[in-house]
Amino acid sequence: MRVDDFDFELPDELIAQTPLQQRDHSRLLVVHRDTAVLEDRSFPDIMDYLRPEDVLVLNNSRVIPARLFGRNSRGGQSGRQQPGLVEILLLRPFGAGQWEVLVKPGKRARPGAEIVFSPLLSCKVLDVTKSGGRLVEFSFAGDFEEILAQLGETPLPPYIHAKLDDPERYQTVYARESGSVAAPTAGLHFTPELLGRIENLGVAVVPLTLHVGLGTFRPVKVDKVEDHVMHEEYYELTEENARIINDRLRSGGRVFAVGTTTVRVLETLSDGQGQVRPGSGWTDIFIYPGCRFNVVDVLLTNFHLPKSSLLMLVSAFAGQETIKTAYEHAVAEKYRFFSFGDAMLLV
Repeated sequence: MRVDDFDFELPDELIAQTPLQQRDHSRLLVVHRDTAVLEDRSFPDIMDYLRPEDVLVLNNSRVIPARLFGRNSRGGQSGRQQPGLVEILLLRPFGAGQWEVLVKPGKRARPGAEIVFSPLLSCKVLDVTKSGGRLVEFSFAGDFEEILAQLGETPLPPYIHAKLDDPERYQTVYARESGSVAAPTAGLHFTPELLGRIENLGVAVVPLTLHVGLGTFRPVKVDKVEDHVMHEEYYELTEENARIINDRLRSGGRVFAVGTTTVRVLETLSDGQGQVRPGSGWTDIFIYPGCRFNVVDVLLTNFHLPKSSLLMLVSAFAGQETIKTAYEHAVAEKYRFFSFGDAMLLV
């Protein structure tokens, strides 16, 4: 299977640069998987596709202020230049103050270099990672998360060029567990009021956690889909929430997954018999056409980047031709794409 099969043309003006004034005022393209029928709806119409016996599963990960700006304390190579500005993006914690990070420019972050962000925070570069990032060890005075909140910035995807006035608009209203470097964007459309209406219908609303990494949004670089190696992301599903999901499934309810990140956790924890296990750990599950879905029945998602693993996942869920047709329709009807864009419901 070729990665080029998941490419498509997208006019730049359809890439949403800012969120809508009201979260749930986005459009909703409903795709019926069994008939390939498409419906143009509004996001609150999601209520029409939920049943009281269903379970709505959300990713409650919160984006951390993962972008830091500091200076190499040693300056240039000659030692006579002014200390160089360095941008660091936190990717993955390794415990004991160590993180995998991306660094720009990399030449200012060779092993042994010290990068100073403020009198409260600095880090030492320990090694170069396989992916070209850096393993660093932070030194800090006080609480690391509090310092990060003071000094860090919320990272936005590279296709968003507009400044975000309110960083909370890049968080879901139910974000609780800090750890992502990118938002689980399918959930950005929900408001507390809409979630309340869903619960009043009788639907169980259940959180899990998957801390989203940058690899989620990157185009696949290999020629053959099967040769792609997925990055790892940390997940967690509690015993209580796994029980609620399984009880709903046994009662004839459907698993209504909000976002591809939620799908990855549920399918990672599948027991192969239509139930989920509780658990936590790191998943590198790669879902592409030909893969079987054991748990998820309905998927709410945004529109994804060309050649991305996310586009491959939704193509696996609904069928390549159906998704291709849906995306062509979305472009023709001028739906908004990517993180701050409109939504698609695969039923």
